[in-house]
Amino acid sequence: MPHRLPVALIALIALTLLAGCAAPAPKPAPVAALTHAAAPATTPADDNLNAVSWTQNAVEHDLVYLQTYRDAQSRLLAALADPRWDALPGDDRVAPSAGLKPAVVLDIDETVLDNSPYQARLIRSGGEYNEADWAAWCKEQKARALPGAVAFTRFAQQHGIAVIYVSNRAKDLDAVTLANLRKDGFPVSGPEAFLGLGTYVPGCEQIGTEKSCRRQLISRHYRVLMQFGDQLGDFVTVAANTPAARRQDIQPYLGWIGTRWFVLPNPTYGSWEPALFNNDWTAPRGQRRRQKIAALRDQ
Repeated sequence: MPHRLPVALIALIALTLLAGCAAPAPKPAPVAALTHAAAPATTPADDNLNAVSWTQNAVEHDLVYLQTYRDAQSRLLAALADPRWDALPGDDRVAPSAGLKPAVVLDIDETVLDNSPYQARLIRSGGEYNEADWAAWCKEQKARALPGAVAFTRFAQQHGIAVIYVSNRAKDLDAVTLANLRKDGFPVSGPEAFLGLGTYVPGCEQIGTEKSCRRQLISRHYRVLMQFGDQLGDFVTVAANTPAARRQDIQPYLGWIGTRWFVLPNPTYGSWEPALFNNDWTAPRGQRRRQKIAALRDQ
């Protein structure tokens, strides 16, 4: 009779044959593939998000404004008492200041009025600045006074110092701008206190949005004690809008910073930005962003 194998051995052979017929186990996925699968969707960067968030939410932002205007106010009467004191650069002083009425000159946007809600709208919509939307925002007259600005301008007015606003808002926004200023409590003596873009100045050729002609107009009637702004062009004419040229333009007046000139922070927009991409706003947003990144220092 044939030889019979032990039952345990038969069971072992059966299991081995079944295992050989089964499908092979899948290979482990490459590490790179696992990483890619687990990575979250890329969120497009918005260069202005942190800047606008800081402007609207950081108490430090408000403190900088309060500090600046309070410091200026503490120095204002001494400047008034000094007949030689003048805050206009030589190129803008076209008439002698002796005997002229005193004045302070202030930019409007991001100097006395907060337009960060307009910037927030651009972030949420994914859009960029355009004149139509900007004009619509101005006509809402919802820009709030920046900290310290109302108190300073009222103090100046109370001491017989004219308050003059020089802005690059378009001429057709004059009325709504003055209404917004009055609504926020700023002293406004009349239309002559506001010199917007397009103001005609006899004998002076307007170049782009430069404010030199308007400063020259002021110099014919006032001794300027102080100037306030958030852009370099609020104080001097920017000959060439490059980082190096901008530093060169301000160099002769560094001693005036914090005494005659008071510069306020604006990380959300300004001529400093296009200086980083050759002032070419027609370039695609991605290209402009790459050029700004290239301008960063990492040491």
